Amino acid sequence: MSPPPWEALILVATYLDPKTLTIASCVSKSWFSSMSSDHVWKPLLTTQFPSLATLSSAVAYRRLFLMGHAAAARRSQRPTKPSLSLEDLVFAVSVSTRDGVVASGVRAGEKLRMEAAGVFRFGVGCDGGVVLKEGEEEVRVTWNVVLKGWGGVFTAVEREGKVRLVGGGEGWFWEEMPAPGCCSGAVASALVGDLKVGMCEEKDGNGVRVEEVGVGILRVVDWRYVSVEDGLRYFQHFLLTNHVT
Repeated sequence: MSPPPWEALILVATYLDPKTLTIASCVSKSWFSSMSSDHVWKPLLTTQFPSLATLSSAVAYRRLFLMGHAAAARRSQRPTKPSLSLEDLVFAVSVSTRDGVVASGVRAGEKLRMEAAGVFRFGVGCDGGVVLKEGEEEVRVTWNVVLKGWGGVFTAVEREGKVRLVGGGEGWFWEEMPAPGCCSGAVASALVGDLKVGMCEEKDGNGVRVEEVGVGILRVVDWRYVSVEDGLRYFQHFLLTNHVT
């Protein structure tokens, strides 16, 4: 039985989906030639990847379709698990006035108080601390993330501003975080470091002190906190020197 003429193959090919066309092109050289025709692949490319269909006609439409399909598959892939875990990190926070440090706290990642399940938002307790008079005060709040064993240190947020010192009060600070990679100075990260300074009143009523500093990472696009895994992926760019992006 003689093989079907190439005209018939192209006619049939116009009714096939991309996966079937790819399989059929492996039958023989003549089938490959027919199933790879621009006449067959151009409508598929125009429908599914219209922006690629406007590129140079020097590239076969079949190849452009496969490139578009591969790019779409990469976009839909779930990100890999972060190389870091909370147990690898130590969070250090400090609150300072013009007179020096008035409160500080250091907590290992596994001992952080998670403020909401699954999101990168934690409370870092401050031990002791200086008793302050109630009123408005200019302060500097710093959040450092340390890789255990001093393998790396990253200053996530360092922000100055005024806060009203009152028992039960809170002071909020935020700062855009640097973008990971070689262009961190020129490209925004679309992430914001969020700090909340929580205060408590002394038992005798004479002054207040900083009790806790809440730390978190927000997405600028929707002002929601990122997940714990996304936060860890961000920090590994700065703390793991051998991390490849």
